[in-house]
Amino acid sequence: MRNGARTLLVQAVEAEVADFLGKHTDLKTADGHQRIVRYGHLPEREVMTGIGPVVVRQPRVRDREAGATDPARIRVSPSILPPYKVRIALHPSPQPIFNAVSGKSSGKCDVNADSCPSRPS
Repeated sequence: MRNGARTLLVQAVEAEVADFLGKHTDLKTADGHQRIVRYGHLPEREVMTGIGPVVVRQPRVRDREAGATDPARIRVSPSILPPYKVRIALHPSPQPIFNAVSGKSSGKCDVNADSCPSRPS
């Protein structure tokens, strides 16, 4: 069942990317090459579906003219896939980190003194 869902999801994403590339075939670089090109896939990731998680690979599309930080860069984001989420490793307890930043762990700051930075809320 999941293989069928994965196949349908991959076909839908591939069709959307192919449509996107087809709409931008008239754009060329200064050298006369295609400006928007497909070049491989992003890393595999799990997408939650109604039948459970399904592993997919999103096609990668590149704008050859614009830089990574250029706001005029043409980007594709398949509507059927959710955007990538940035994962941040959190420390199990923020207290040791706060103590190290504020100087409390080194003894350079009196915990009851007004000169110590206040604890973040």
